[in-house]
Amino acid sequence: MIDPFAEVVALIQPRLPFSKQASGSGSWRVDAAVIDDPLFCLILEGASLLSVAGQVPIELGENDFVLVPPSRAFAMSSLDGGPPGGQSVVSKLDDETRHGDPDGPANVRMLVGRLAFGSPDAGLLLSLLPDLVHVRGLERIATLVKLVRSEAQDERPARDMVLERLLEVLLIEALRATSDSAAPPGLLRGLADARLSGAIRSMHKDPRRDWTVEQLAREASLSRSVFFDRFRREVGTAPIEYLLSWRMALARNMLRRGEGSVKEVAERVGYGSASSFSVAFTRFVGIPPMRFARAGGSGGG
Repeated sequence: MIDPFAEVVALIQPRLPFSKQASGSGSWRVDAAVIDDPLFCLILEGASLLSVAGQVPIELGENDFVLVPPSRAFAMSSLDGGPPGGQSVVSKLDDETRHGDPDGPANVRMLVGRLAFGSPDAGLLLSLLPDLVHVRGLERIATLVKLVRSEAQDERPARDMVLERLLEVLLIEALRATSDSAAPPGLLRGLADARLSGAIRSMHKDPRRDWTVEQLAREASLSRSVFFDRFRREVGTAPIEYLLSWRMALARNMLRRGEGSVKEVAERVGYGSASSFSVAFTRFVGIPPMRFARAGGSGGG
C-alpha cells in the first residue's frame, strides 16, 4: 500500500549536520532559538525543564524525545528553572558540554542535535510539525537516536547511507507517535482521517492522473463540497493545491537527480506537454525546469 507520509520523509533527504552530548549540574539554564533546522533532544538520564515560547513548560525525563521546529525560541534548564540571572556557565568536560557547576554531579545528561534536509521540499515535512513534538519515554526513539549518534561518530563503510535511513525512521517514529489531536493541519492529520486518507493515497499512487475534486471526493466517499471543506480544514490546503505541491516535489527530485528529460518528467507527474509543465513549474518554483536541472536543483524557492 502507498504510504504518503513515508514517501514525503524519504523525499526530503534528512541529514545530521550536528549533534553533541550535554549535561547539567546544580541550577543551570541555557536560552537559544531554533532558526533554520529543527532541533532534537533526547534525555539519556535525569530530568530537565523545557520552555518553548508560547507553550507551557514541560518536564523531560529519561528517554523523552523532543523535536522543536524552526523559528522557535526555547530554554532548557534544571527543574528549578535555572539561576535568576539566566544563562549559566558552560564548560567542556571530556566528550560532553556541561551547563552549570563543572565539578558537581550531573542532574541530567542529554543528546542534542540539528536535523537538516538535502531537498528543497523540506517544507512538506516542516509544515506537518506541531509547535512541539514530545514523545515521552518511548524506548524505540531512544534506541534510534543512540544508533544515529554512534553511526555519526564512526567512519564505517556506507556510513552516510545508514545515517540517512536511521534519520528517516527516527522522523517517522517521532511524528507518528504524536497524538492526532496535537497534529497541526497537514498531511499527518489528513492521513488520520479515514475518509481523506483514501484520496491522499490515490494522489500519491497515481500523480500523473488528471484528478478532479469530484474524482477525489469519490475516493473519499464524500460529496464534493464536504470533501473539499474537510480536506482544506484537515490538510491545510485545497485538494488540487496539495496535488500540485506533490507533483512539483516529485518533479524537482527527478530533475535534480537527472531522471529523464523535461518532457519525460512532465509526463510522469501528469502534464500532457513539456510546455504546460514548464509554465506550472516556473510559477511554482520560480525558475524554468531546464534551468533548475542545469543548476542541480539548487536554484528557485
